[in-house]
Amino acid sequence: MLAPRSASRACLTKSSRCTAPPRTLPRRCIATAGAHKLPPPFNEQNLHYAKSSPERQKLESALKELRSQVPVSVPTLRNGQSIASESSQSQLSQIMPAEHASVLAKYTPATKEDVSAAIEAALKAKQEWVDMPFFDRAAIFLRAAELVSSKYRFELMAATMLGQGKNAWQAEIDAAAETADFYRFNVAGAQEIYEKQPTINAPGHAGRIDWRPLEGFVYAVSPFNFTAIGANLVSGPALLGNVVVWKPAPSAMYASHLIYKILLEAGLPPNVIQMVNGDAQMITDTVFDHPEFSGFNFTGSSDVFRSLWFKAAEGVQSKKYRDFPRMVAETSGKNFHVVHSSADISNAVKHTMRASFEYSGQKCSACSRIYLPKSRASEFLDELKQHLKETKMGDPEDFANFLGPVINKPAFDRITSVIKKAKEDSRLELIAGGSFDDSKGYYVEPAVYVTNTLDHDLFDKELFGPVLVAYVYDDAEYESVLTQLDKQGGGFALTGAVFANEPAAIRKAEDKLRYAAGNFYTNCKTTGAVIGQQTFGGGRGSGTNDKAGSSDSLKRWTSPRTLKEEFNRLGDVLYPSNL
Repeated sequence: MLAPRSASRACLTKSSRCTAPPRTLPRRCIATAGAHKLPPPFNEQNLHYAKSSPERQKLESALKELRSQVPVSVPTLRNGQSIASESSQSQLSQIMPAEHASVLAKYTPATKEDVSAAIEAALKAKQEWVDMPFFDRAAIFLRAAELVSSKYRFELMAATMLGQGKNAWQAEIDAAAETADFYRFNVAGAQEIYEKQPTINAPGHAGRIDWRPLEGFVYAVSPFNFTAIGANLVSGPALLGNVVVWKPAPSAMYASHLIYKILLEAGLPPNVIQMVNGDAQMITDTVFDHPEFSGFNFTGSSDVFRSLWFKAAEGVQSKKYRDFPRMVAETSGKNFHVVHSSADISNAVKHTMRASFEYSGQKCSACSRIYLPKSRASEFLDELKQHLKETKMGDPEDFANFLGPVINKPAFDRITSVIKKAKEDSRLELIAGGSFDDSKGYYVEPAVYVTNTLDHDLFDKELFGPVLVAYVYDDAEYESVLTQLDKQGGGFALTGAVFANEPAAIRKAEDKLRYAAGNFYTNCKTTGAVIGQQTFGGGRGSGTNDKAGSSDSLKRWTSPRTLKEEFNRLGDVLYPSNL
């Protein structure tokens, strides 16, 4: 019997979803029961912020509006509830890296009791979230994608520019486009997983796969350098029915808060994702001490991930956890460009400029080592120096600036200590840059070095800043340089690129460097992977290579159950061979 027409209309008009568990579905929702095909994903179209463009005017207005509100207050979470920060004496600050005397946001750090309460509130919310139909969960993230790309686009970008020091283009491709892309492509990836079912059944038998979420909760830790990474680390597991405790980086606190606010506005039940702020070690210790810790979704330092993997292993060894926790990470990189003598040198230079110095080299995929053929090295370096003279560095709010600040004082000190040390290093020749100034913001001018030896530690040390080291090789040594390149990079294997026009040179690089990078590019820079086009992740010391933005990564947040039902009756205990 069909549901009354009025009942069908009620189902569509009540927040466009039914959140009751399947066993108690209201009658009005039966009319829409069945398999739903969600809309296909697409990459968010980038806006370009040219002078006098509408998007530039809107972004400038958003920056002005945020400036008028600082310092903004980021709520903390207690007992599953978001409350306003209470005491300025206990508050922490997120400063603006372009002008470190200014505070963008203040927040009250969570206590150990707050973290424990957040975990319990998430676990309490889990069953209702699991019971929500996938189409309804997916709709939340599709709505969030629309909110990111429209209503909150410029507010989110302004938060990323002031809080994380990105210029307009870097904020656009991160906070606006990539965040929306993650939400849309994660929905498509989840549907791909759920639709994967057995294709063969014996007569009278039926099999299926129940793609269950993990039984406990997932802990997500996100970095400062991409607002979109935090959005992905929490949305992927949550979409598949998991509950998540999220600790964003302090230097991305306000933009992360906006991401959480957008998800709530899109319809996410408030306890499904718990955002906790404060001391990283205390939060992590509290999480790793809980028996229902089931997964870790991390982007950050390789050394930090190693230590946390060991910590989780201790819990596994002592049988602290019910599950073997899933450990997923995208970590460090010491990424390379290798230029062959057949390359279009001007193209290679432009790609290297962007790969090495966009966002002041603060990308895990940034190019920080390059190998140049002797016959073309002067041509390459001369053009590189010219581009460096033409690019401007300064406040991201000035749209003419290509380079901005590094994120904070520790980063500034780490990078500049290397530059200072390089002045005394006879093995290094400074080709360009090398100046720095932290009187107003944390500014480090791009530094380019050429070394006369392949065993210099700059080929292995990750700096996460605008420092590039080059080695000039004899053209005939191309193959041997590839072999050495593969052994360098600090044990990391995230991104790499070859620039060549000879097919044999390209194939040789692809073959010899097969494990040197999880994302390998030809005549293209090492940065700028696009979700749905180049899934992202590296091997060796660069992480678990689960390929963010793909169904492969999402599968890590499921614990599949295989089910079989027989419709016929068993005729006998004995087999024909027994007779």
